[in-house]
Amino acid sequence: MRCLLASAAGLFGVLAVSLSLGEGRGDPRAHWVYRAPVRADLPSCAGESGSAIDALVRARLLDAGLAPAAPATRLELIRRVTFDLTGLPPTLDEIDAFLADERPDAFERVVDRLLASPRYGERRAQHWLDVVRFAETEGFEYDRVIPGLWRYRDWVIRALNDDMPFDRFAVMQIAGDELGSGEDTRDDSRDASAENGHLVAAGFHRLGPVRRNAGNQEVASSRNEVLTERTDAIGTVFLGLTIGCARCHDHKFDAISQRDYYRLQAYVAATREHDVMLASDEARAAWKARQDAVTAEIEKIKKALDDATGEAETALRRRLAAAEKRLPRPLPTVATIRDEDRTPIHVLERGDWERKGDAVGARVPAVLLASEDTPELPADVERPRTHLARWIADPANPLTARVIANRVWQHHLGHGLVGTPNDFGVNGDLPSHPELLDRLALELIRHGWRLKSLHRAIVVSDVYRQSVRAASPAVAALARERDPDNRLLWRFNRRRLHAEELRDAMLAVAGVLDTRMFGKSVIVPVEDELVELLYKPSQWEVTPARREHLRRSIYLFAKRNLRLPFMEVFDLPDQQTSCARRESSTHAPQALELLNGRLSNELAAAFARRLEREAGEDDGERVRLAYRLATGRPPTAQELALGVAFLEQGSMKELALAIFNLNAFLHVD
Repeated sequence: MRCLLASAAGLFGVLAVSLSLGEGRGDPRAHWVYRAPVRADLPSCAGESGSAIDALVRARLLDAGLAPAAPATRLELIRRVTFDLTGLPPTLDEIDAFLADERPDAFERVVDRLLASPRYGERRAQHWLDVVRFAETEGFEYDRVIPGLWRYRDWVIRALNDDMPFDRFAVMQIAGDELGSGEDTRDDSRDASAENGHLVAAGFHRLGPVRRNAGNQEVASSRNEVLTERTDAIGTVFLGLTIGCARCHDHKFDAISQRDYYRLQAYVAATREHDVMLASDEARAAWKARQDAVTAEIEKIKKALDDATGEAETALRRRLAAAEKRLPRPLPTVATIRDEDRTPIHVLERGDWERKGDAVGARVPAVLLASEDTPELPADVERPRTHLARWIADPANPLTARVIANRVWQHHLGHGLVGTPNDFGVNGDLPSHPELLDRLALELIRHGWRLKSLHRAIVVSDVYRQSVRAASPAVAALARERDPDNRLLWRFNRRRLHAEELRDAMLAVAGVLDTRMFGKSVIVPVEDELVELLYKPSQWEVTPARREHLRRSIYLFAKRNLRLPFMEVFDLPDQQTSCARRESSTHAPQALELLNGRLSNELAAAFARRLEREAGEDDGERVRLAYRLATGRPPTAQELALGVAFLEQGSMKELALAIFNLNAFLHVD
């Protein structure tokens, strides 16, 4: 007997499909994303867990004549959920404890332990940093370092570990500086990300690339670029709409007019860069005096260079390089913004800042208002971004909860319920399970916007606990015919580790991972040829403490104009725009990097030393331990025999390198 969806849910799906085909365009508010989420009645086929997730997914499968896969094995589950929630492989003790735990809620206990781990925040933060296009430099020609922006990364990790409600999480990033209590002038900045949380969170507005135009950031064109970038980011990150498409003309697909775009931009019209130095007045004065003296010397040398030739030019360049090295290190700084000197906002003809039309004030897009007669805010309104932030975080906003719920779902299942996480508009994908998306959004709000409750609900579901393999070849053939992209979730999606996960897993398996948290970003060595391509090679000053180089990847320096080769080859985003979903390419340079790269060879040597230290002299025990550490399971009989035979001809390091290249290490089932 089929498990039928409730009538309200069915009508929702019909409405969404009809609108995607162009029906209802006369009423832009009819598009599903602008309507309030609906809690539809659940069908009766919830599966063993009894969850709404399983009921709604199973109903769609049965309607399509498909069946879910069998449950994953315990070994697959412990590795899957540990990587998902912490970004690291499970330890042998964790694996053994789970396999030995016969309690019916053993898996739920594992999930609760992982959600409480400090590693959880590091893992989840990486997803958020992708979306907000986090980098610590400005990009373009100069790629100037923004001092102290790493504190934003630390703030995100702390907020996620503390399970800060998402509505508060959003408000602090959009308007934290307007809510804070002023500057902190302490000399000790070790906890500045926590102590200055409001200011640090507002560093969200400093994350985009900035074109400096020969150092003049106040020319109108540059100012317009900055405001445009900040406006587009708010629309993409929090609302899941391509607001930026209405900059030059009314949106071609969504009900967002050009006037709406500039009204949204008016909320950020007064935002200006603000670097708060965390030091006493005396310390600031001393730093400035030294900075001014060295800067004056540098300018004098540069002027002399204009007329110098031959050896005298060479000598001056050496003096210039030496002087630049004497520039004082920046004082502990919070990179944030503040409201001052508001830029008048006009509707710009075709987005050209020199062709100004009507002046506009702050207001949200008309399609999301109860009445189009809602007035704009006055130009001198206090705390303009606070007004915007509270509207975005309002439970009545039909977008915000859906957008973040979809992002969380995507992180666990590999594909969002809406396949275009940054575009919920008419031109984006329709939700594969609209009733489920609405329920997740409403449950998130009901639980006080706590993301951990949403993560838990997803990973304890039967849907998440499925095997990557269909129940039988016949079932797999039918499923691939009817649902080749697995949008109906008839099995779990196998995935390759992300670049950061892969590096961190190699460090963990080798036994050298440094799990210290927070602090200034780590700059690791790279090839001299790459450093020489930078506008100023001095921007890549390697962190002297070698132990720091073994920290988790989220703490590595994020420079737009120099991505680490190992990370780049495994699809690290370029950080220029919001990355809604990581790509997972397969190409020859990945194998070459794993076999010949500096990082993989150094860590293979460390892995080999660990195997020799912990497994003793027996080659069979070494192979067994290598597989258990790297893949979470013992080797098959064939793998064991091949590994032992390999060691008779090769070295432990070569075996360790081969293990790093196994699909079972690189992928999560």
